[in-house]
Formats: sequence, C-alpha cells, structure tokens
Amino acid sequence: MAEQGLESSLPRAAYWDEAFFERERRAIFWNQWFFAGRADRFAEPGAYAVFEVAGESVIVIAGRDGTLHGHLNFCRHRGSRLLCGEGVHRGAIRCPYHGWAYDTDGTLLATPFVEDEAVPAEARRLHEVAVDMWGGFLFVRVSRGQQSLLEQLGEIPNRLSRYPLAELRTVRSIVYEVDANWKVLLENYNECYHCAGVHPELCQVVPAFKRRGGSGLDWERGIPHREGAWTFTSTGTSNRKPFAGLDEDERVRHKGELIYPNFMLSLSADHVAAFSLWPQSAARTTVACDFLFHPDAIAASDFDPSDAIEFWDLVNRQDWAICAMVQDGMRSHKFEYGYYAPMEDSSLDIRRYVKQRLGDT
Repeated sequence: MAEQGLESSLPRAAYWDEAFFERERRAIFWNQWFFAGRADRFAEPGAYAVFEVAGESVIVIAGRDGTLHGHLNFCRHRGSRLLCGEGVHRGAIRCPYHGWAYDTDGTLLATPFVEDEAVPAEARRLHEVAVDMWGGFLFVRVSRGQQSLLEQLGEIPNRLSRYPLAELRTVRSIVYEVDANWKVLLENYNECYHCAGVHPELCQVVPAFKRRGGSGLDWERGIPHREGAWTFTSTGTSNRKPFAGLDEDERVRHKGELIYPNFMLSLSADHVAAFSLWPQSAARTTVACDFLFHPDAIAASDFDPSDAIEFWDLVNRQDWAICAMVQDGMRSHKFEYGYYAPMEDSSLDIRRYVKQRLGDT
C-alpha cells in the first residue's frame, strides 16, 4: 500500500524479473503494434530490414508493387534464419541452408529435390507479421490481433494532424544502449518532476519544465518556451522555418506523445525527434532516436541540423544516465515498489497499461 496518500508503482519484479519480462513479450510487445522506425527505407521494391522485436526476428520487405510484407525470419523447412541486416533483395527470398525459396509475400516458391505435394499445406508460406504505417512511421505486430493501428493510436493522429509527419526525412539516427527496464524510460518520459535537477540546459529553454516540480503542464496545447525561444536547441531558436500549416501555438510550443508500448515522439516547430525503444531484457533497452526534418529545410544550402541534434543528444544522455541509476537502485532486495508524486500522475499510466494486459501483477 502507498503511504501518505502517494500511489505505489509497479513492484520490483516488473523491472527486474526475467519471467515478468517474458510475459510482457507475449502480451505486449508481440500482441500490440510495435513502432519499428521510419518507413521511407522501403521505397524501392525488394528493400528489406530485419528487426528484433523483444527476441523475435522479423523481416519487413517491399514487394514488386511497393506493398510492405512482414514475416517471421525463419525458413519453414528447418528453421534457418533467412535474412539479416537491411538492404535491397533481388528475386526470391532463398534459405541459405537448403535453398527453399519464398516470394516477398511469403508464398513458398521452390523446394529443391522435394516434390511440391510432399510439403504440408501449413508449411507453404512464411509466418505472417502484420505491417501498417501512420505519418511515415512503420509499425509491426507479431501476433494476430483484432485492434487496428489507428484504434491503438486513438486521438493522437488528430492531435498531430497539422505536423507534416509523412513528409519528413531522417537526417541522423543515434542508437543508445541503456541499462534500464523499458518501463523506467517511459515513466521518465511521462513526467518532468526530474527536469530541474537532471536537465538544467533544457529548463533554460523551457522554464515551465521546472516550475512547481513540472506540474500542471498542458501537453495537448504544448509547452511554451522562454520568451523569444520556439524550438529545442541550446538557444531556443534556429534559422530553419517552422513547418507550414502549424497553428499559432504549435509554432512556439513543444509537444510530446507517448505511444505505448515503445514510441516516444517529441515535436518542435521545425523538427521531430522519434524514439523507438527495443527491450532486450528486464534490465536493458536499446533506444534509437531518429531526427526528422522537412525536405525543404534539408535542401537549403545552409542546412545544419547539429543545433537540434547536439541539444537532444545532451538531454537524452542525461535521461539515460538517471534511468540507469533508478534501475540499479531497484536492484536492492529491500526495494519492493516506489511511489508516484502528484505531478507524476501521467506515469501511473504505465501501471494501468501493464496491468490491463498482464492482469494482477
């Protein structure tokens, strides 16, 4: 039970226990739409990428007509991996072990020296993985489910409708290895109680993050910068122009969306930082941060995104360091659960989200 009116967090096992993490794999990461990065890498027929979705290897590949297909990455014959990395694959997907071949849609095409009628009907195609897109972002779902991507996203597309998300291009990606449970990262993203102590540079640009412990922030409208500032850089300004079509608030305020289970989306008026979380174990998470800019800005002769990227990298490293300290502190055998302060109400969402999918924890 929480003390002094404070709500308790999930228990220690939710952050450290590998058996708990195994339950999350099946009920959350494989059963929900999982954010896998930008979709523009699949512009060419045959373009593919292999993703590790909480221990399950997944192929996404563009067919000859440009349609994206998803498959579990193993041959139906003896289970060999089919592809690795990313690139452009010409022709059939051929198993490196015995040469069984599959079309990009997963249909079995050839079984060398094995009569076609000898192959069981259930082994005549790769296991399908659902693929969908929103705003130029790619999502995959390993297990079968009834909920569409738009149903999972809820009101988020409407709230962000004026941002030209589908038009943006990735200028740079930074991958971080963080010694923390995936939920610790999402809880940290969902509150600013820590901002004054952890992010002094950020609070100089956005003073609202440190006022009253970061309480009362209106994320739907957006968070105001200090006077004269309007974007996430060390100066709060840039020679880039705000995206066309933004409303008056969006041109000077910062917005953020936490999209369960693994997508943190931060939107400035001139660029977007898209974070995909790739859980590796109960105590380790890989985070890929894509920095997105408009093609018109990229085409400018003086385009230099370093003002935003270097500022974000500083803030990110501060976050990952404190999250690792939280994870390490919860290692103690005396730690049972933590507490949420009143301004951490949003962080309680992770508790409800997990309990809804795993049941009583």
